[in-house]
Amino acid sequence: MAIGLGIDLVAIDAVAESLRGEHAEHYLERIYTPREVDDCRGAGGEVDPARLAARFAAKEATMKALGSGEGMRLTDIEVRREASGQVRIELSGRPAELASEAGIEQLAVSLTHEGDYAAAAVLAS
Repeated sequence: MAIGLGIDLVAIDAVAESLRGEHAEHYLERIYTPREVDDCRGAGGEVDPARLAARFAAKEATMKALGSGEGMRLTDIEVRREASGQVRIELSGRPAELASEAGIEQLAVSLTHEGDYAAAAVLAS
């Protein structure tokens, strides 16, 4: 039985702009876990803004599926890519507490990016 559903859309250019600014490292540390940043690096070591944007959308969609973003740190919602290429959401801190309180046992996530946008949908059950 579904408990919550969240969806979010992110402009890839907004993420790319954050990566060009003087506060790029702070942006990455505030929003993404080190594992997420590493997962979004290309063959040359550069961070792919489209992949980061999809993860940002997944974090926002997760908050919507949980019913709240209050008191949450975005780094407490981690998008993990398995060796198979499948992605999953791993929660810690306040998001994990909210999921437990709501009886959420599983989060299903789907990511996509095309053209100028990245999107994610999260189903909590």
